[in-house]
Amino acid sequence: MKEFPPCPSVDEAPAALFDGGHVWLHELVDGAPVRFQVQEDGRLRFGDAVRVFDDVPSGYEHVARHVRERFDRDALREATDDVESVVFFGFAMHYCGTDYDWVRTPPFLGSDVWSGSGYLLPDRVEKIYDRLGLDALDTVAAEVRAVDFDPDGYAFPASAWYDGPVAGVLVRDKTDHRARLDNPEVGENTDSATTSAREAVDERDDVDDPETFARRHVTPDRFDAVADSLRREGRPVTFDALYERTVELLARAHHDRLFGRGNPDVRAVRSEVAALTRAYLDDRE
Repeated sequence: MKEFPPCPSVDEAPAALFDGGHVWLHELVDGAPVRFQVQEDGRLRFGDAVRVFDDVPSGYEHVARHVRERFDRDALREATDDVESVVFFGFAMHYCGTDYDWVRTPPFLGSDVWSGSGYLLPDRVEKIYDRLGLDALDTVAAEVRAVDFDPDGYAFPASAWYDGPVAGVLVRDKTDHRARLDNPEVGENTDSATTSAREAVDERDDVDDPETFARRHVTPDRFDAVADSLRREGRPVTFDALYERTVELLARAHHDRLFGRGNPDVRAVRSEVAALTRAYLDDRE
């Protein structure tokens, strides 16, 4: 599978990126790199920045589920005779340092498409993902004169995915030069009140106590939000749909704790979420 394109910081970017022409600016999200391709038999194969998965790891199941449900394989086959020559790149949207609105933010956001001979132009990427049923990185500005872009004086805009500023911007041109401009006030290195509050909660509800952990984070308000999102998608609010989507949101919002620290009992957490889901639905009958 094609590897991720290198993306240096603007300080190390090729001079040609800013010498002339136009650049596109996209919201650079604080997520985990993920890529996938359609195999000839129609199955989807996934990978991260360094590995191609034989089996999708549990921490990336939310991405695989989302892509498998929404990706239009027929549309891809209509566009190319060799589906395996196309590779899709983007971000798995789970907690990596920034608390996005996990209901509003899709599990996958696409950044690039490799077509076998090169990366598609930035003005086509968003249209391609939309046609195939997925979301792309939000376009902050299109066709900005490269000589007018000042990284040192750039004012980071609001994010499309939570009530806060973008984690950075991805700067690209039509010749596939690219660079990233990170926002030092967002992500793992920030000392914001939000991060401090999250760490304080983490100390109170250790994931080693599955019942306490689930009850603190799976609230009626969260169920209401998940139920509303299912209705907007035209899906009935059944036990299975509400339970699976709520487990997925919990895994995304607390990805670092459920999949990155020791060996927490994720099965016990899921069991408690199932009990909470049944109680929520019973209260509304």
